[in-house]
Amino acid sequence: MKTHKIGIIMNGVTGRMGTNQHLIRSIKAIMDQGGVKLSDSEVIMPDPVLVGRSEEKLKALAARVGVSRVSTNLDAELAKPENQIYFDSTLTGQRPAGVRKAIAAKKHIYCEKPTATTSKEAMALANEVTAAGLKNGVVQDKLWLPGLVKLKWLMDQGFFGQILSVRGEFGYWVFTGEHEKLQRPSWNYRKEDDGGIIVDMVCHWQYVIQNLFGDIKSLTCLGATHIPQRWDENGKPYKCTADDSAYATFELKNGVICHFNSSWDVRVDRDDLLTLQVDGTKGSAVAGLRDCKAQSMAATPRCVWNPDIDSPIKYKDGWVRVPDQGVYDNAFKIQWELFLKHVVTNSPFPWNLHEGAKGVQLAELALDSWAQRRWLDVPALK
Repeated sequence: MKTHKIGIIMNGVTGRMGTNQHLIRSIKAIMDQGGVKLSDSEVIMPDPVLVGRSEEKLKALAARVGVSRVSTNLDAELAKPENQIYFDSTLTGQRPAGVRKAIAAKKHIYCEKPTATTSKEAMALANEVTAAGLKNGVVQDKLWLPGLVKLKWLMDQGFFGQILSVRGEFGYWVFTGEHEKLQRPSWNYRKEDDGGIIVDMVCHWQYVIQNLFGDIKSLTCLGATHIPQRWDENGKPYKCTADDSAYATFELKNGVICHFNSSWDVRVDRDDLLTLQVDGTKGSAVAGLRDCKAQSMAATPRCVWNPDIDSPIKYKDGWVRVPDQGVYDNAFKIQWELFLKHVVTNSPFPWNLHEGAKGVQLAELALDSWAQRRWLDVPALK
């Protein structure tokens, strides 16, 4: 068996997403399954080194997961030729510095989104890594969620006819921390720490919309800080300076209208924390994180408005579950496997830093739209 051992510098992996999705459910899961299989006689085996500021936290995480390499010296790890990939899941404001160090060290780049705090910086990173001739990618995990995969399958079958509109509902109630344990880090609600739901989620909506429904022509967005005060990890109250909710509408070049509500101040009365309803001339579907249900034209009820009587139609009865097309793996892990194959075999990987810059640009425009209270066009990034 030929094994391609790939050293991966995992910077910032002690954070929630870095630990759970990237280390445990992706890289460690790939190691436990025997690597990424290229053929019956060839595999890729990741060899991670956990990098961060706290040696105590790194060693505890490594022991918990079963990883042998940790370091608080990023420069030293970048100097090692066996480390071929640099992965960054640090705070957004810190990311460009780490990525630029990795580019200088000739490492392939894979990083979380947003890739930077401004589209200018994000494009600069994309241009620099391209000029260096290095392979690069940005996390766009929601494309591999089972619910969205099933939605894409319906689209490929022509189920919808002409798609008319998309309605996205995302969010849940995040407790303030006054009396309960925090669900999200407190920096999420401080603008000075690059927090805010627009910066966090509009990047996701950009690649979901572009990859599934079409290129975005223009947008309008209204943000809000509905809860003005929360309590941090030490139980101290602080002022919320970043938006915790966003209400955005996107006009696509093909005429489709997409509307996404995103909120950390909403109680869930839907099938999942994220749902996408797609309506077309021949049918509709609602996708969640893992499931998808559909209603064809033939099953569409004839609704008549009459608020004076109980509805004779049980609306939920007209929807059928879209069947599984197979076993669905973790979305982050799937993209990691694709990137590892890209590094070793040069297989296609279109989700690069340039694509990531589009998400930063859209979030930037959403914030501008909110500030200016008007529609804004989405220009091509150069």
